[in-house]
Amino acid sequence: MVQAELRVSTEGRGTYDLSHDVRAAVSRSEIQTGLCHVFVCHTSASLMLCENADPSVMRDMESFMAAQVPDGDPMFTHTAEGPDDMAAHVRSVLTGSDLNIPVRDGHCALGTWQGVYLWEHRHAPHVRRVIVTVQGD
Repeated sequence: MVQAELRVSTEGRGTYDLSHDVRAAVSRSEIQTGLCHVFVCHTSASLMLCENADPSVMRDMESFMAAQVPDGDPMFTHTAEGPDDMAAHVRSVLTGSDLNIPVRDGHCALGTWQGVYLWEHRHAPHVRRVIVTVQGD
């Protein structure tokens, strides 16, 4: 088993492609067959496996999420860090804090158009910690 920690500097709400960094961690592990687990250590950011070819997909994802979980919704009472505080927590619960990716022949077995993304749900910049664990033979 091999484990690496990524530090991702965000510029605020949006998606950040981690595919290259995750692939590099898998390659460095020298594991040929196994599983790559990716985990974000925060409650206001999440991970997603999504299309990596057309940037409009990310804009559409954000538009969808904004309609479902708007900032400053009056139903939220947890607003200690501003109107995006509770919305960010809900978004991260809905989208998830971890991913499992098969490792085959020493590489992430991702589909042609799949990419690994950190989804920052807060408006302010943050440095996010992401743990990549590779297990197998």
